[in-house]
Amino acid sequence: MPLNAHRHLDEVSTEDALAYLIEGTDNFYSLVCGAMIFLMQCGFAMLCAGSVRQKNVKNIMLKNILDACGGALGFWVCGFALAYDDGKGLFGTGGDRFLLWNYSNYIDFFFQFTFAATAATIVAGTVAERCKMSAYLCYSIFLTAFVYPVIVHQIWAGDGFISAFNSDLFLGCGMIDFAGSGVVHMTGGITALSAAIVLGPRLGRFYDEDGQPLETPADFPAHSVALQVLGTFILWFGWYGFNPGSTLAISPSGYGAVAALCAVTTTLSGASGCVSALFTDTILGIISEGEAEYDLTMAMNGALGGLVGITANCCVVEPWAAVLIGIISGWVYVLSSKLLVKLKIDDAVDAIPVHGFCGMWGCLATGIFASTDRVAFAYGSDTGGVLYGYGNLIACEIVGILIIIAWCGGVMTPFFIGLKALGLFRVDPVEEKVGLDISHHKGAAYDLTGPSGDDVDALAEKRASKHGEKFSDDA
Repeated sequence: MPLNAHRHLDEVSTEDALAYLIEGTDNFYSLVCGAMIFLMQCGFAMLCAGSVRQKNVKNIMLKNILDACGGALGFWVCGFALAYDDGKGLFGTGGDRFLLWNYSNYIDFFFQFTFAATAATIVAGTVAERCKMSAYLCYSIFLTAFVYPVIVHQIWAGDGFISAFNSDLFLGCGMIDFAGSGVVHMTGGITALSAAIVLGPRLGRFYDEDGQPLETPADFPAHSVALQVLGTFILWFGWYGFNPGSTLAISPSGYGAVAALCAVTTTLSGASGCVSALFTDTILGIISEGEAEYDLTMAMNGALGGLVGITANCCVVEPWAAVLIGIISGWVYVLSSKLLVKLKIDDAVDAIPVHGFCGMWGCLATGIFASTDRVAFAYGSDTGGVLYGYGNLIACEIVGILIIIAWCGGVMTPFFIGLKALGLFRVDPVEEKVGLDISHHKGAAYDLTGPSGDDVDALAEKRASKHGEKFSDDA
């Protein structure tokens, strides 16, 4: 029976009933959007599992599950409080949200937790196939409990230094990062970059067994294209909770229109990012090799790059601008992916280009394409992008980008170096060659054993004898 179902309708005034309906509608909206965002954990798991080699599937799947678990616990213990409690310093110090001890707006915690878990999951794919489970658990919890919340507090909380919700706006507007191109994706991307540099590349990727550089970096083909595509579509679906859901409510006047705009711009940017990355890579291939080839990975990651690029500005740009943002996101992804290879930085799933570089572009794109009318409607600020004659917004975006790089790189790099010094970061070379599934998880992800040779021979003899008997009967 529903709570308070026994109460007679006459006991509730019309005004109270309307207030309950509005509150319930907003809670339900955030619940559905949060659930869609949480489904992105499945998308990341499928994409990562498809992208790694068969011998490491169990390992990356377990890490994606533990992302959700570690993220939930770390964010519950202190991450939520550090992010959103009152305090004008580095993080919130009010104390109301620690362990949700004095805080009962549970839908708020749930929705924000899904964002924190997303930031942590970005790192898992980058360091796949060579990172120890102990290291993974350490950085996943540390990221969601402390590193990510500080970025959230500075950019999204009311007391944040560069927040667009601060009563004393930085440069008169604050940083607009509506759903987290910088807060979520850049944070995960910069952390992944630090991890990849400290951890080093997979064996055989850029160097031979003697440690000599390879003339051409080795490619490790994805073991399941089907899982990659499935993961990409699940992530795209989850983005419709990620971006429109960041209105945090649907009942106030105009919120529905903002959510609808977010859905449209998200779609257009993802689609144009896919097309841009695919055909840019094809054209580069024609120039260098003389052959036209169409790389599925470029299409998938280009789409994800376009989705990341629109995340910061989905509510403040026009649809035509979303297409341009997606196109440039595709270029950013292709070029940054090739740059990492040139620098011999090994990213197993290209998470750094997709989330780090395209997240950075998403913040810059806000300062370029943000419409004055859209900003006024969504944020109540008198500002806009460079194309509309304003320069303060892009200045805020640049400062925000620098804050994210400095904080994530400055904190996580020493953290990873410490793990490496303690021997907790990278698996043994023999274990890496064998694969983490066998060396760490009690066996391979797929049972590829076939029938024994004796059984096959016995079956053949049995069928031959039956065939002989039938031939004799016919004769």
